[in-house]
Amino acid sequence: MKLVPAAALICLNGLASMVPARAQQLDLTHGGPIDITATDGLEWRQNEQQVIARGDARAIRGGVTVTADRLTAWYRKKRATEAAQTPSTASGLPGDPSTEGNEIYRLQADGHVHIFTVTDRAQGDKAVYDLDQAVMVMTGQNLKLTTPNDIITARDDLEYWPQQHMAVARGDAVVVTNDAKRVAADTLVAYTTDNPAPAKDAAAAKPGASPASATKVTAKPPDDDPLAASGKLQRVEAFGHVSVRTPTDTVTGDRGVYVPDTGMARLGGNVRITRGQSQLNGAEADVNMKTGIATLVSQKSGRVHGLVVPNDQSNKSLGNDPAASVGGTTPGKPPQPAAGPKP
Repeated sequence: MKLVPAAALICLNGLASMVPARAQQLDLTHGGPIDITATDGLEWRQNEQQVIARGDARAIRGGVTVTADRLTAWYRKKRATEAAQTPSTASGLPGDPSTEGNEIYRLQADGHVHIFTVTDRAQGDKAVYDLDQAVMVMTGQNLKLTTPNDIITARDDLEYWPQQHMAVARGDAVVVTNDAKRVAADTLVAYTTDNPAPAKDAAAAKPGASPASATKVTAKPPDDDPLAASGKLQRVEAFGHVSVRTPTDTVTGDRGVYVPDTGMARLGGNVRITRGQSQLNGAEADVNMKTGIATLVSQKSGRVHGLVVPNDQSNKSLGNDPAASVGGTTPGKPPQPAAGPKP
């Protein structure tokens, strides 16, 4: 074991990758060496192949920063193929070349954990980042993943898979989009789009185009557009005690899918649509999050059921037909499917 003075720095090479870095995502698998600093010192456990940083501990790789009360990094010798592909860089403990050629494959952060880039941020009490699998798992209190497009919170754990453009939230999971749309469930799986590549000039697609015109960029690259670089929310899958809220209605079910581009959500299994004291029950429901209209869908051989309270103040804007608030359904009569795209 070797102790390193406070405010010391250790620099270890990370895993080699042929995929270009996406600086805005919380992805530690790309970039150069990982720099680890701390105010209370670093402990290097050679037998366990660990480096422990204490006191305002910080790990930085590319555009991604991890801060915590304590950081523990596990390292190993690089595989021969990766060592050959990666240029040699200065690494290891100050004054000790024996850590050169190592790679960090696991990073654990404990206490007041924050992982962030210029656009994205995650927080919790504990985080484990598996660089081999390219996955981060956060646990503890106040779990939150914030991007320019949405905020995801959870009670039990929060997984982040940057290369698969996916986040999984468990336990009282909630996603709120930047236009105030809200989906809640026991478990949420959110998928984002890939970071778009810079658009090229139209001449690049024409036969005989000059090299100069073919490489001309006519759109901003992803790093100049934080929303695009962070990835756009593409789809949310919800499981268990699903709840979707509109300005007038609350729709609940056992499972659901929401597609932000279309604004449509479909819920299934023990569906209930509630406005004020009025309720409608059925097998499935379509919710147009843009218009706020929810439509109850019955099973092929079934019926929808409802309790409508005519004098409920919540239904004043609906004229004489309170059921219009949920797509014009009438208790006991199967409704017509909602118009427009489905998720």
